[in-house]
Amino acid sequence: MRGVLTHGRRAVIAAVVAAMPMCARAQTVQPLPGQPLNRLSMDDAMRLALARNQALQAQRLTIDQAKADETTANLKPNINVSFGVAGFTPFTPSSINSDFFANVASYSAGVSTLFERGGKRGNRLAFAQATTDVTTKTVTDAERQLRFQTAQAFIGVLLAKSTLELAQQNLKNFSDVVDVNRQRVTAGDLAEADFFKISLQKLQFEQDLSSAEIALVQAKANLRQLVGFETVEENFEPSGELAHTARAFDLEDLKRQALDARPDLQAARGGVVAAQKSLELEKSNRARDVTGELDYTHTGPQNVFGVLGAFDLPVRDRNQGNIAKAEVTVRQSSESELAARYLVLTDVANAYAGWQTAEKVVKLYESGYLDQAKQSLDISQYVFQRGAGSLLDLLDAERTYRDTQLGYRQALSSYMTSVAQLNLAVGKQVMP
Repeated sequence: MRGVLTHGRRAVIAAVVAAMPMCARAQTVQPLPGQPLNRLSMDDAMRLALARNQALQAQRLTIDQAKADETTANLKPNINVSFGVAGFTPFTPSSINSDFFANVASYSAGVSTLFERGGKRGNRLAFAQATTDVTTKTVTDAERQLRFQTAQAFIGVLLAKSTLELAQQNLKNFSDVVDVNRQRVTAGDLAEADFFKISLQKLQFEQDLSSAEIALVQAKANLRQLVGFETVEENFEPSGELAHTARAFDLEDLKRQALDARPDLQAARGGVVAAQKSLELEKSNRARDVTGELDYTHTGPQNVFGVLGAFDLPVRDRNQGNIAKAEVTVRQSSESELAARYLVLTDVANAYAGWQTAEKVVKLYESGYLDQAKQSLDISQYVFQRGAGSLLDLLDAERTYRDTQLGYRQALSSYMTSVAQLNLAVGKQVMP
């Protein structure tokens, strides 16, 4: 690839075939609203991320760069034009006069061009087009990963919001317990020392609320970074909630879908094609190009025309090294494609196992543990307020209820994230 690789395609094919960054074509997005949104759904977040994420926008420009390389690869060599005057006598300048220019000076003009042989231009264009295809798939793979990152960030906002609501509810409920027991102290039904122990526990709920408020601010900032800070208000309201919907999937069917849909695997296959086109180009570079030239010379009264042709004798350099390297690159790209295939299958298996585990945990909470934790708290509060229960039992029931509710919300978040992870592994939306 002497002429092509020296202008940057050597780096392109090395990155495409050896590292194999996986990709696909950019998708058309809907127009954006004129004003920042104050309410955001997950679908809105996906749309905005694909339209406004600056890192993705920068990567999409690599497609235009690749298409510009196609234009360069398809160009024909320029025609060379030459003109000259010879016969000057610098040591006898007095002889340079009108007669000298009319009868002594020699005038020459020539037109030459390079005739490429071996189908070089067609092979250059084919290689450039294969590179554009791989670059396009790389961008689509970046979109796939951005969708997952956006879904993960949006779920993080939902979890932070739900945790904040839980913290507010817990603080309110415990504040009611403190108020009731303050009345019991006044009435002489509760020792002041026991009341202080209850009152001090309120600090934990207040700390939980502060932590939840900070977590929500940070989660929203992370999401706004992906969708564009100027597209969403700082204190936007997420639309949706943590939820669990039972579904059934077949692992082998998911693997088949992933092998068809994953853009990184498609890019790996395109890398094999690009490597093969590179080899064809290197083989065509063995052919010696011919330079053809048509000359005209005028000396005195004589006019002379000439035809010249020039080409290299392939005695030493027959492009052996680049051909051998391209052959190795083809084998390397084939191994990379196989590795990408195994990676797809592994990703699907891991994501499927994670989804199954997350669903199992959610079902455990929903099978009765949530109700049991609430009933235990209600009973402990009722018994303690009537002087029949211990303070330790009350505080333990409060802690158990808080931990159970928080664990359930985290389990729902993990489940929804596992769904997004499964979509990422398959390469398309298999779960809404």
